Amino acid sequence: MRIGYKLAAEGYGPQEIIRQAVMAERAGFDFVEMSDHFHPWLEEQGHSSFAWSVLGAIAAKTSTLGLATGVTCPTVRYHPAIIAQAAATMALVSDGRFTLGVGAGERLNEHVVGQGFPSVRGRHERLREALEIIRLLWQGGYQSYEGRHLHLEDARLFDLPDTPPVIAVAASGEASANLAAELGDGLFATEPDASIVAHYRQARGAGPRYAEVPLAWASDEQQAVRAVMQTSRWMVTGWKVMSELPNPVNFDAASAHVQEQHIRQLFAVGPDPEPHVAKVRSYVEAGFDHIVLQNAGPDPDGFLDFFAGTLSARLRALS
Repeated sequence: MRIGYKLAAEGYGPQEIIRQAVMAERAGFDFVEMSDHFHPWLEEQGHSSFAWSVLGAIAAKTSTLGLATGVTCPTVRYHPAIIAQAAATMALVSDGRFTLGVGAGERLNEHVVGQGFPSVRGRHERLREALEIIRLLWQGGYQSYEGRHLHLEDARLFDLPDTPPVIAVAASGEASANLAAELGDGLFATEPDASIVAHYRQARGAGPRYAEVPLAWASDEQQAVRAVMQTSRWMVTGWKVMSELPNPVNFDAASAHVQEQHIRQLFAVGPDPEPHVAKVRSYVEAGFDHIVLQNAGPDPDGFLDFFAGTLSARLRALS
């Protein structure tokens, strides 16, 4: 099992994100994962820097730490040719430490370019075409592609790594898990749902299986809950809401009735390691082997110390 640290790009500015990544490497994390957003989920978060610039800086300041997008949408705000180029470059500057996490996207980020946001079916069709384009470009040479939604004309990537980056495809059900097995090298999910892993394996998927685990560390349990309520209550709304709302103000409205009990149901909270271990165990038992700790607590340095001194050994014993 490999353990990652989620960089809360919506909650901190780019220099702080880089600092946290360096500290995560020192604390013993195997990799970091960063979302690729245009907007934060809530105005209270207040940040959303350009992921590719920040990841490049992290690669330059670390030596063993794996890097991943968690996840980027290669179909609306970006053309897949741009993501193919960006990921190839990241693989080179990180000496092969980069994983490209991709997904079908959220309206929150994709609507900004004025091209609308497709239906669920349209998103999945575009994601398939995007993966095919990325794979084509990573073969080298000039490539063209005529899809139903996406096109490529005489494009060539001149800087390619000897080994292409791993592509981890976000999945929430059978169809997307099958796509991850067919055109990806790994799986990405946010719930401890064993059926997603089962579908992936049944479709002959054999790569790494990433999952984000919601935690909130603080020296006081109630302080941890308050921090989640302030900056991360949007997570309680669920994926069908999270993929469709266009702006932070909408997420504020959608999460206005979230209560403390809802936070405690979703997150492991407080200073006691036992709830955190139990939460991670549920993902390990569901079949995930790349566990991303998504700390929504108010003190990132305190959490990193907690991981290094207490949590790391307990979690690694689960594998």
